[in-house]
Amino acid sequence: MVDVSHKPIQLREAIAQGEIRLQKSTLELISSNAIAKGNVLATARIAGIMAAKRTGELIPLCHPLPINHCEVNFEIPETSDRIIITASAKIAARTGVEMEALTAISIAALTIYDMCKAVDKSMSITAVHLLSKTKN
Repeated sequence: MVDVSHKPIQLREAIAQGEIRLQKSTLELISSNAIAKGNVLATARIAGIMAAKRTGELIPLCHPLPINHCEVNFEIPETSDRIIITASAKIAARTGVEMEALTAISIAALTIYDMCKAVDKSMSITAVHLLSKTKN
């Protein structure tokens, strides 16, 4: 791991985004809460937050961080062909929190994939990227 002990503790925030592309009929099932495994977006939100909290255990050499706040949100554009996932993570620490936000996106998308794979074989997870990171 990189030694960050010489760095000052600062308030840090990272925002990441990604998407999962799926069929319109799958989105309709998600919206009507008709997926057999349950409420897809609520489950994916919790999975993303849990993953962010455990990022240091999942990624080798990543610092384990006590996150102060994590949020995962979903948007379905008018095209009805995907779910855009946005995650933010905040912390007061010596190192950034971007890996936590990116992990939240990845696991939220994988959870949607898992919950919908029985009805949609064409799903794809794409465009996972960091939107911003700040420190004060």
